[in-house]
Amino acid sequence: MTTPPQHPQRRGLRKSAGRGASTAPETPAELRREHRRRNLFAYLTLSPTLAVVGLLMAYPLYVAIDLSLRGGQISDLLNLEQNPLTLDNYGDILTDPGLVNDIVRSMVYTLGVVLPAFALGLGLALLLNRAFPGRRIIRPLVLLPWAVPGVVVAAAFSWMLDASYGVVNYLLRTVGIIDENVAWLVDSNTAMFAVILPTIWKYYPFFILVLLAQLQSVPNELYEAARVDGASPLRQFTHVTWPAIRTASSLAIVITGIGVFREFDFIFPLTGGGPNDATQTLAIRIYNEAFQFFEMGTAAALGIVTMAICGALLKAAGRSVRREFG
Repeated sequence: MTTPPQHPQRRGLRKSAGRGASTAPETPAELRREHRRRNLFAYLTLSPTLAVVGLLMAYPLYVAIDLSLRGGQISDLLNLEQNPLTLDNYGDILTDPGLVNDIVRSMVYTLGVVLPAFALGLGLALLLNRAFPGRRIIRPLVLLPWAVPGVVVAAAFSWMLDASYGVVNYLLRTVGIIDENVAWLVDSNTAMFAVILPTIWKYYPFFILVLLAQLQSVPNELYEAARVDGASPLRQFTHVTWPAIRTASSLAIVITGIGVFREFDFIFPLTGGGPNDATQTLAIRIYNEAFQFFEMGTAAALGIVTMAICGALLKAAGRSVRREFG
């Protein structure tokens, strides 16, 4: 007697049932062990890189802290143990009223650079996000300042802001804003603006790069729907564009702010911290203490204080960034 042929679906059910019976579901303990194995493999894979990065960060930090805790005149950095351990360096700078002025000038310089650079970068990013003739040529040109070294930028602006033959005074006289030349770099009232201006020129392309990349990820359908609903360009920006770029904007502002707060390349070649300490930020004072007054311990202590201030600002700003990332 021949057996009737089995239905294909029943054969499939029997095979799947057999596979299910042979493979038992994983228990929570097994899942935890698997998770630990994966984490261990990831750490072992990254351990060489983490070791190199940790060494490059930890050793200079250790030397800076050790140097800041050494008293006396430090002449040999290889034999710091010859100098006694003390907290006098921190006591001297924390009781110095000039430290507060240096911090205030650093904050003024940072805000004076970051806010205009962000506004300029946002405006140009919105413009370059639109289609118009010559966009492919203009895009690399507006990003060019980011690739120029800071010292080169400072040298160029020192000529442009010169009191006798600078092009800035010439243009301002031509349009009737000023009647006589302004000594931008040697006047205490204008020196801070004179060092802020080239720093803005250097940093605004970074905002363009970040914001333009984020703008290109916004679907056009959102703008079409907003236009159908009768939204004005301003309402399209506030309800469509800004929510899409807000997180990237916060992150770019934090990164740029920390970089500008410790900026040295523009201020020192242009003014050296003068005139009358009008542009002496923390970075300039650290240099002066180390290489003009040869107070290495004081300079190291100022560096640690600057790092602590940057860490506090980064922690405060990081909260808002984490909220943006959700």
